[in-house]
Amino acid sequence: MNQDANLFSLISSRIDTDEYRELNWQGSFHDYLGLVYENPNVARNAFQRVYDMILSYGKSETTYLNQPVTHYDFFSDPVNEGREAVFGLDGPLNKLVNFFKSAAQGFGTEKRVLLLHGPVGSSKSTIVRLIKSGLERYSRTPEGALYTFQWQDEKGEWVDSPMHEDPLYLVPESARPELCAHINETGKGTYPLNLKGGLCPFSRWYYNYYMDMYDGDWHKLINHVRVRRMLLSEEDRVGIGTFQPKDEKNQDSTELTGDVNYRKIAEYGSESDPRAFNFDGEFNIANRGVIEFIEVLKLDVAFLYDLLGASQEHAIKPKRFAQTTIDEVIIGHTNEPEYRKLQSNELMEAFRDRTVKIDIPYITTLADEIQIYEKDYSPERMAKHIAPHTLEICAMWAVLTRLEEPKKAQLSLMQKLKLYDGKSLSGFTEENVKELRDETNREGLEGISPRYIQDKISNALVSDYGYVNPFMVLNELDNGLKHHSLISNEEVRGHYRELLATVKQEYEDIVKNEVQRAISADEEAIAKLCSNYIDNIKAYTQREKVRNPYTNQFEEPDERLMRSIEEKIDIPDSRKDDFRREIMNYIGALAVDNKQFDYKTNARLQKALELKLFEDKKDSIKLTTLVSDVIDKDAQQKIDVVKNRLITKYGYNDDSATDVLNYVASIFARGDVKDRG
Repeated sequence: MNQDANLFSLISSRIDTDEYRELNWQGSFHDYLGLVYENPNVARNAFQRVYDMILSYGKSETTYLNQPVTHYDFFSDPVNEGREAVFGLDGPLNKLVNFFKSAAQGFGTEKRVLLLHGPVGSSKSTIVRLIKSGLERYSRTPEGALYTFQWQDEKGEWVDSPMHEDPLYLVPESARPELCAHINETGKGTYPLNLKGGLCPFSRWYYNYYMDMYDGDWHKLINHVRVRRMLLSEEDRVGIGTFQPKDEKNQDSTELTGDVNYRKIAEYGSESDPRAFNFDGEFNIANRGVIEFIEVLKLDVAFLYDLLGASQEHAIKPKRFAQTTIDEVIIGHTNEPEYRKLQSNELMEAFRDRTVKIDIPYITTLADEIQIYEKDYSPERMAKHIAPHTLEICAMWAVLTRLEEPKKAQLSLMQKLKLYDGKSLSGFTEENVKELRDETNREGLEGISPRYIQDKISNALVSDYGYVNPFMVLNELDNGLKHHSLISNEEVRGHYRELLATVKQEYEDIVKNEVQRAISADEEAIAKLCSNYIDNIKAYTQREKVRNPYTNQFEEPDERLMRSIEEKIDIPDSRKDDFRREIMNYIGALAVDNKQFDYKTNARLQKALELKLFEDKKDSIKLTTLVSDVIDKDAQQKIDVVKNRLITKYGYNDDSATDVLNYVASIFARGDVKDRG
């Protein structure tokens, strides 16, 4: 019993009765006028509400290729800890938000269908889901509050306005201009109040019924109205609608605009009585919010014409009733084949003219693509170990399939990927990278979908192995190309396989350098080597001699030592003096500020020292003996030290660290000792 009481108490502690009362507020029309006067934003239209909802999460300003870019935090999905986050699409999302900004101001885009266009798996549906769920949450906040009303029917019971209209629609046309002017004078609203449109047929029937009853006395009519808080909800079909095309033979316009309730005809006597009609089509229930059309261009042509009136006129035509006002954002999304059909269909020119198309391409920046997979396969969520670089290599291949071949002959596709990812490349500036982007036609609109990558990672995760490494997933990716449903061209399939080979080569370079760093990670040895190097270049630049620590004799600076380090970072002999003076000037500047020199503060010097130390140590460690059957005890101890560094510093587990060491050892065993760093 005590445990039951504790559980009951736990539930009770999470129930907020005050919040429930606030979200289910009810009051008179007079009360609502007071709310509007104090906060005109409760009467915003659907576009204004969506725009303000996005802004409410905040934004930050960044630059990419010297161009300003706004990042809207809403699309990072902070409420759900990024589970539906959209990565790497700040450019298209800026266009999307600007569409809502223009529509909120009434500049014309509020009369358009918003069409998100892009390849499969490019986040079109995710963006719409974010907007719908964001609106649901926003309607439950004080800033996003909105209201609708109920009628008292002939039996004295309260019935909802089926299309959730704003109670201000009950204000007679003659009084609206003065009411709006009076409220706008307060300056409290974000937007000027502008009442356009009228009541739905159901509400219009009750409006006329009570006006007739009271001989035109609107004040008595309004006593039969009760205003209530409105909470947008896709599950409850309130303010959020979704329509998905079906087989053309089964498509029916009543799914959009409602249908006759035949059971009520006997009660009300006519099919034309709005009380005998279900205003429950997707357009009806989405009023005041958003309606999503999944694969919108697969709709029957008759449905597309319904969209024209709904967008341009903000009105729909329910069967047997006059044009009915709606206030909702219409968002459709489609893929490339369907959009090409639209472009080639001259009969659909009117639809194209009333559409604002925003391309939602695949990501073409490696770091952003990696984030997609890290979101789903983070170590915290995985019971099985995923070796370092596995997700990076998958993302690299995905991005490569989406890039267009660079027109500059000296530039490889992999180098282009790295430039897009912000890496520096000799001879290329940010302006050059911008030119690379500008010269493309369809980059990001073709290639491999993230879903394909996720499917193959999942296949590797459910294999019998205790962990997953890049080669396991690359094999899955390769094998899956044979049966990829969206690749019908053998030339494309062959190109994707060539890119897999490119990625494998890049992975080889990555892990080889990583093992090199693990071998040369003896900070004490690096510091000693650095000190020796600094002593020699100091003597060299000042034309002095260096004391030999073993013989205590003064000798000429050790040119062989200095060049063996400088060559590791491709300092030519003709530039060695410049590099040495650069280092000494850097040390001198630190000394002026009473700061101690640390090789880690100079990335180029640190890399050179690590590579030099690796070269000196690799023979003593005898990494190549890993591929032989016999390893002596001393070599094994040294190899174990390297393995532990891979585990503690680079994120491997014991098995994946062993695999990497074996793989790199096989490279050296083949005599492939050329540094690709």
